[in-house]
Amino acid sequence: MKNISAAVVILALVATSVPLSAHHSWPVNTDKLVTVKGTITKVEWGNPHPMFTIDVRDGNKVETWQIGGPAITRMEGNGWTKDTLKPGDVVTGRGYQFSDGQKIIRLESVLLSDGKEMRVYAR
Repeated sequence: MKNISAAVVILALVATSVPLSAHHSWPVNTDKLVTVKGTITKVEWGNPHPMFTIDVRDGNKVETWQIGGPAITRMEGNGWTKDTLKPGDVVTGRGYQFSDGQKIIRLESVLLSDGKEMRVYAR
């Protein structure tokens, strides 16, 4: 009986730790908010994170940035839909860039071309 109880406890601990290890955090530098303005070229409205590709013009050079939001349910809870951003839209994205310098931003908000601000966290 003692061995069975120990086995049940171990099994319960392993079962609850697997979902926790699946969650991850974004490797971003939260000390510096980054702003990029450009044209949406691709929208990927899916899990685990919606991702938007944006071309940012810097003089004669164009840089491609990825902007990622939180879970779709969180974005929808803040008024987003799969059609909020579409290829061709000119937007200004604000968020935190990956610490390793990749042109990837964890999105905080987007300023649409009509001046409306869309947040991803209700702050």
